[in-house]
Amino acid sequence: MMLDTTLFLERFAHAAARHADLAVQNLALTCDPEYVSVRNRFSQSLAETVICSSDGAFVTSWGYRLGSTDDVEGAAARLAYLLAAMPA
Repeated sequence: MMLDTTLFLERFAHAAARHADLAVQNLALTCDPEYVSVRNRFSQSLAETVICSSDGAFVTSWGYRLGSTDDVEGAAARLAYLLAAMPA
């Protein structure tokens, strides 16, 4: 069975947006690869692009594995930590 990366990126974007200091800049679901861009609301330089790999992992643009689709909230929390954001 093929993983629905679109669904999981939407869930990830929603989970990231729940963090007070994070803003979802872009949820790009019609490109290849699909991705979500998230930034710290208080810093233009604290931003990251995240994809959902076919094996079910959320991965940053520099290759850091945030977590799996089994724990979307945990993966979003790791990104918040990396972007120095307050907890949800």
